[in-house]
Amino acid sequence: MRNNVVKEKSFAFALRIVKLSKYLSQEKHEYVLSKQLLHSGTAIGALVREAEHAESPADFVHKMSVALKEANETVY
Repeated sequence: MRNNVVKEKSFAFALRIVKLSKYLSQEKHEYVLSKQLLHSGTAIGALVREAEHAESPADFVHKMSVALKEANETVY
């Protein structure tokens, strides 16, 4: 089985988001922002994984575009 770079990077990103969210809630007592960051930052990996099981090439493109949109909203 070959490596999936997007899957690996989205997983690594999600781990960093979990650590940042934990830091924000425990050290800075920022609960609302940390929860939103956790939700949107980890959704990217879930969307990428869902795209792996797309029913058609068009479905794959659609699901990956949703993941990209979520990534852009998380970063900015």
